[in-house]
Amino acid sequence: MSGEYVAGQAFPSVRTLATELKIHPNTAQKIIQHLIRERFLEARPGVGTVVADLPTAPVGDRRRLLKDQVTALVVEALRVGARPSEVHRAITEAWETLCPDDDSVREAHAQAR
Repeated sequence: MSGEYVAGQAFPSVRTLATELKIHPNTAQKIIQHLIRERFLEARPGVGTVVADLPTAPVGDRRRLLKDQVTALVVEALRVGARPSEVHRAITEAWETLCPDDDSVREAHAQAR
């Protein structure tokens, strides 16, 4: 068993998981139940267990995590002598590289000029 699963994809049954991983079925059941509790899997009546959509972090958590990462970036930028405009440009370029179909970056960049 290897590879990546996508949201909505069927997850192996307890028996299949136990066989493929060479573990006791009770252990496989505990694993699946844990993944359901953590919301990585969903149990759908009549369908079985499927991979869940990854939840989006609550806004407060996102802001806190983003602030921590931005603070670290600014500290590093100051250490190497980068100016704010260079940091902004680097972030924009990284976003465009990682999300080439995201027009919001180009729109925000155009408004900033």
